[in-house]
Amino acid sequence: MSYKPTSVINHSATHSGRRVLVTGATGYVGGRLVPELLAAGFTVRATSRSKDSLARFDWYDSVEAAEVDLQDEDSVRAACEDVDVLFYLVHSMGGDDQDFEEVEKTVATAVANAASDAGVSQIVYLSGLHPHDVPMEELSKHMRSRERVAQILLDSPTPAIVYRAATLIGSGSASFEIIRHLVERLPVMIAPAWITNKIEPISIRDTLYYLVRAADLDEPANRGYDIGCGKTYEFADLLRRYAAVRGLKRWITGVPLPLPMDKLSGMWIGLVTPVPTGLAIPLAQSMQEDAVTAEHDIADIIPDPKAGLSDYDTAVRRAIEKDTDGGVETSWDSSWELSSVPAASEEGDPAASRPNDPEWAGSDVYRDVRVRRTPVDIEHVWPVLEGIGGSTGWYSAPILWQIRGLMDKLVGGPGLGGRRDPRHLKLNDRVDWWRVEEIDRPHRLVLRAEMKISGKAWLVLELDDVTDEEGNRTEYTQTALYQPKGLLGRAYWWAVYPFHFFIFPLMTRNILKEAQALSER
Repeated sequence: MSYKPTSVINHSATHSGRRVLVTGATGYVGGRLVPELLAAGFTVRATSRSKDSLARFDWYDSVEAAEVDLQDEDSVRAACEDVDVLFYLVHSMGGDDQDFEEVEKTVATAVANAASDAGVSQIVYLSGLHPHDVPMEELSKHMRSRERVAQILLDSPTPAIVYRAATLIGSGSASFEIIRHLVERLPVMIAPAWITNKIEPISIRDTLYYLVRAADLDEPANRGYDIGCGKTYEFADLLRRYAAVRGLKRWITGVPLPLPMDKLSGMWIGLVTPVPTGLAIPLAQSMQEDAVTAEHDIADIIPDPKAGLSDYDTAVRRAIEKDTDGGVETSWDSSWELSSVPAASEEGDPAASRPNDPEWAGSDVYRDVRVRRTPVDIEHVWPVLEGIGGSTGWYSAPILWQIRGLMDKLVGGPGLGGRRDPRHLKLNDRVDWWRVEEIDRPHRLVLRAEMKISGKAWLVLELDDVTDEEGNRTEYTQTALYQPKGLLGRAYWWAVYPFHFFIFPLMTRNILKEAQALSER
């Protein structure tokens, strides 16, 4: 199936024949920018050190893929040939074991020189937002390096637009994932005084809007612009408002501590959340400074989005829920959901998670996976799966299922409510406390839980044709997925885990045993 770029962002223009170069195309912003540029009609050349890292994106066949070493001017110069606009989306988060500031300076200089030699008309760089009245030497190492890169590009012969933005709100953004995981995991947070610092976030959707429009200016521009959502918060407010959107109760306060809290905070974030410590430390360092726009001059050359800039709560909802503008719910398991619903890139909502986001992006998901092979053909195994639940039961410890159903009933859930047809299912059918979310005969059945729990759960039953030396013909995969909500949701998973350890293997074995009996009748 060919890739058809679509978007929910109103770019209000088409640009057939105009070529743009995206460096950092495999990163968080770059990977979302490419489909937006394609949807707007640009010819896109995407770069990476290896084409293999580009090939994993669904837009790969729609772009000009180029292997580029950004520290090599000749390599960059070749990539800049016939390019109108260059998007510079590369930066290192840095670490104590390398002089990343010098590396970033070298790369920025190589890109600026190559763009000038190739006749590029516009460079667009996404930098960080920081107080304008703070001398560069007093900024955090991470922010100081970004600002020096900005100055190199602004001083180059090629006009450069430098966007200065604070926290990007969207699934997969490192800063947003820190917010997500801190709130989801900790009901009480006592943080350093920087938690009261001022910050003006911006949604990934609005960020991409500004980036795409920068490639469509009547005349090139050469200056820096602050971009944000138009409303200032304390960092603690971002945590509290996320909790409110998720329906979680959280207690958050900041206290002054006479300690080097930038590194300690980063290490603590790395410990509490799945965000790598090497990424959390520089982000924590940048939190030591206010990040609020000092101007909105970008409106002089690019009007605000027609629907207005997204506020923080709206951006959070887009990142964690189904977007009413056409986005999709965050995918928790690529083994089935990516084939059952449109991928975020297909629907065009950049706030949703993508299969190429880091493993730590997105909400926590617990899994119980059981895989077993059988000599029975799929045609005899599938009827057992499609007939599961109701009067047939769940092929394991019926008394435990009945107790769990009664408990669910007592708290207002559906309990073991049976099913419409004992042998056949269709989409949206109820099966006890499950709902049929996907059915692909005879290979996949996806059930979504409607029981009263602190989170979301799915049961995924899959069949694949196999042939091995032992005479097996079918591989059965049984996956229980659980996305917890808050601390109570995590406690629930671990409370029932011992029962899962008993129930799910028994369920797998008995389903295949029933299929064997069916094949012999």
